[in-house]
Amino acid sequence: MANADQSERPSIWFAGAADGPPAGRRLADLLARPGILGVPGAHDGLSGLLARKAGFECLYISGAALTAGMGLPDLGVMTMEELCTATRTVARATGLPLIVDGDTGYGEALNVMRLVRELEDAGAAAVQIEDQLLPKKCGHLNDKQLATAEDAARKIAAAVSARRHLLVVARTDAAAESLDEAIRRANLYVAAGADIVFPDALISDEDFQRFTAAVKAPVLANMTEFGRTPQRTAAQLAALGCKIVIWPASSLRVAARAVADLYAELAEKGGAQGMLARMQTRAELYETIRYHEFEALDDTIAQSVVPESPD
Repeated sequence: MANADQSERPSIWFAGAADGPPAGRRLADLLARPGILGVPGAHDGLSGLLARKAGFECLYISGAALTAGMGLPDLGVMTMEELCTATRTVARATGLPLIVDGDTGYGEALNVMRLVRELEDAGAAAVQIEDQLLPKKCGHLNDKQLATAEDAARKIAAAVSARRHLLVVARTDAAAESLDEAIRRANLYVAAGADIVFPDALISDEDFQRFTAAVKAPVLANMTEFGRTPQRTAAQLAALGCKIVIWPASSLRVAARAVADLYAELAEKGGAQGMLARMQTRAELYETIRYHEFEALDDTIAQSVVPESPD
């Protein structure tokens, strides 16, 4: 017979997200606190749980990380449903507020409005909309095609009009060509209702200082690796006037290098014994995904015993 006590099920299945304020409000509360909010990327539910265990209170869902995980380039080829499925997975696993990369909004105003509602239903706290045209590119690459500032502002206004609690992050890719244009666009997007602004690919501390001084909204800094922006710590970015810092694809990059090393070991030596010290153990994995807590929800499931390693 299944366990009749229903009181603990929400805390296991939804990590507390089903109770209390909606995700957008919880993110707003985090932003109301002093200091900068550090937001690592989580490319799946397990990475989200590990980030939560490390003490992070908010996560970022990167379109680049999700598409790379699908074996695809970040050129706007992922669908809205694929994005919402990934968002739902991480929200369910962690219960944390999520800032979700909505690329160019999956179309025009009506598509943006649908995206907002779908992401809210999936558990997101914020959606990021950028001012590129399809096929979009990573903000740190060359020859991006921008929408007009007025068209991009209309998308931001559409997102704001559709939301119930979701915060709207307006990203501009204009800084790669002109910081002045990036500032002009950001102020237009704030006037359209954006809650947070994201100037991608700034190249110096002076750029950050000028931008944060000129735009009267919380500024998000992108600390993606191997791009145009010099690496800075959260504390350094806070001193430059930023309110949020994301590390969007770092977890995927580290995981991909580790998996590549594993496959090289298997191909060369015919076994994984040399990689055991670099692996999360079975016991550590089960603790992270709350294996025994899920078992305890159903009295018909005997608690599993983790086998001892023969080595």
